Amino acid sequence: MEELSIDATDIKLLDALQQDASLSNQALAERVHISPPTCLRRVKRLRDAGLIEREIALLSPDKLAAVLGHGLTALVEISLDRQGAEQLEMFEARVVLDDAVQQCYRVSPGPDFILVVHVADMPAYLALSQRLFTSDANVRNVKAFFSTKRAKFQPKVLLAR
Repeated sequence: MEELSIDATDIKLLDALQQDASLSNQALAERVHISPPTCLRRVKRLRDAGLIEREIALLSPDKLAAVLGHGLTALVEISLDRQGAEQLEMFEARVVLDDAVQQCYRVSPGPDFILVVHVADMPAYLALSQRLFTSDANVRNVKAFFSTKRAKFQPKVLLAR
């Protein structure tokens, strides 16, 4: 397998795409000060190498709230009774398949997992907790923190070199 190396131009491309992945190739090339064909080739190489996993649209929860309701976001600490590699992997495999789970982190020290979940309302959270936590005899402790305000959400990787 060929080792991937990236340079300052690649870093600029990745940073620009994190800011706005909807830029046309022409606009992206102008922003990074390279030719459009070079830009296209480099972005393809970065995608093929897996540095760009996917491109998504970030929706405005505040604007959608008028149509769909605010919903409920919770940060949930999960401690398992048994923390062997197999038990950790089994729990993780189950929760990442659930659409309500937006993010899943294994953490240390403290709880075994931190989840960010988003559901329509409290009954939906109860259903999620029964589905993911209560039905698993290996879950020892669940501690949920409910969001009252999202002050910042910026899913990006810092690329400072």
